[in-house]
Amino acid sequence: MLQHDRREFQRLKLAKPILAMMGSANALILDIGMAGAYLEHYGVTEPGKTFHLTFRWQGADVEFVCEVVRTSVIRQPAGDGKSQLSHTGVHFTQAVGDATTRLQDLIATFVGRILAAQRANAAGEEDYVQSGAILESLGAARRKRSRGFVSYRLRDARWWRVPTDSPVQPEDGFTVADWEDEVELETLCRTYEASDDEGRQLIRLVAELSVNSSG
Repeated sequence: MLQHDRREFQRLKLAKPILAMMGSANALILDIGMAGAYLEHYGVTEPGKTFHLTFRWQGADVEFVCEVVRTSVIRQPAGDGKSQLSHTGVHFTQAVGDATTRLQDLIATFVGRILAAQRANAAGEEDYVQSGAILESLGAARRKRSRGFVSYRLRDARWWRVPTDSPVQPEDGFTVADWEDEVELETLCRTYEASDDEGRQLIRLVAELSVNSSG
């Protein structure tokens, strides 16, 4: 069972939706995070309903048991008899097999590519490319038993490294598991400094992978 507290989880908005199976029906994943996803599909569902969501990543199936949180019809049937088109937000309640590890890898890979592409022509290109690799490593299955976290907070142009028991992602930085490599995180801090609001949100999303790998 996937355990989640009440903090808000980050979600990655996909430039190109991922084709998925929502039970036995086709769906598109529009947004995805470690806690859940936002889907587009035909037909109607209702809050509380559960189903298996399956999609492919690097040649393997990734499958989660999901519970519908909210849903809305965005297009009513036309005269040609087509079904209603709906948008549905779901929580992941159970990972099937190694789905969690594969999802971490997917998110880290996508975010690394996005940040690298955004900064490909900017000064310090090498740092940004290196940061993309670091982001991918945060999503890898290199889990150590750890109960602590470290928050990196950027205040008045200065970084503060604060040990914490809270996995919450701060608005002025990011939180990772306390076993992450400090040299890599220094590069990530430089990337954070030079990123816009969207880039910083993506960094927090991947930092959440580190948090979820801990313990």
